[in-house]
Amino acid sequence: MNPRLKRKLSDFTFILPVLAVFTIFVIIPFIQGFPLSFTDWDGLNNDSNWVGLDNYIKMFSDSHVANAYKNTFVFSIITVVFSNVLGLAVAMLISKTNRLNNTIRTLIFLPFCLSMLLQSFIWKYLYQDVFYGLFGISNPLTNINLVMIGLSIICIWADTGYCMVIYIAALQGIPKDYYEAAEIEGCSKWNQFLNITLPMLGPAITANVTIYLGWGMKVYDYPMAATNGGPGRASETIAVLIYKNLFGYFKAGYGQAVAIVFTIVIFIVSGLTAYFLRKREVEV
Repeated sequence: MNPRLKRKLSDFTFILPVLAVFTIFVIIPFIQGFPLSFTDWDGLNNDSNWVGLDNYIKMFSDSHVANAYKNTFVFSIITVVFSNVLGLAVAMLISKTNRLNNTIRTLIFLPFCLSMLLQSFIWKYLYQDVFYGLFGISNPLTNINLVMIGLSIICIWADTGYCMVIYIAALQGIPKDYYEAAEIEGCSKWNQFLNITLPMLGPAITANVTIYLGWGMKVYDYPMAATNGGPGRASETIAVLIYKNLFGYFKAGYGQAVAIVFTIVIFIVSGLTAYFLRKREVEV
């Protein structure tokens, strides 16, 4: 056997278990659910009628779907930007390994270890009983205009620690020679950050932005636990809308159509984002 082919087959065996799980729990259900999107199935009875493309046509004129997309993208953009900016800022402050920095890293990373449901309940209590009860600060989760920002803060609080860990690992991998040469040439700290640190963090930035963009677009736990999509439908994301159509409104066929289109949107947006970010990466 060709040594190169043998090496590729050997590498493939490492991802085979994950690929098998992904196929069983994602690809197969997706394929099985595709025919349902062309029916008016209510999710309970065995009987359903073929409606063709009616569900897809209805989707593009449904104001609730447009609102859910808007909420989803607002949440995704806010959380991706601030989780990465804060994660990078903290990483640069505590990138050196010592006892104090290790303790700070643990404390910052700890919220990420909590379930999204618990994170939502904690911040729901803080917004309602602490911020408002003690300081008179209005609860953003009850404000139509601020609810997505309130939910985004919960996510940023939890996810900054994950971004921090990735960026610390990347920062520690940058050769010190680059900074020494820049200092000899009289390069300021800011220029070192722009011309050395940021370019060398390209792979870490690509990973964090792509991962959190996908997670943000699929967000379900935060709005469902903290607001149930309210007030009104001000925090209803696509994932929440799909769930409500499948299990609440008994419109499983329509919900499946929304889910299929949204899955395609996630793949396209995440794929394009990763592609353009990778083009800007610097090879170490």
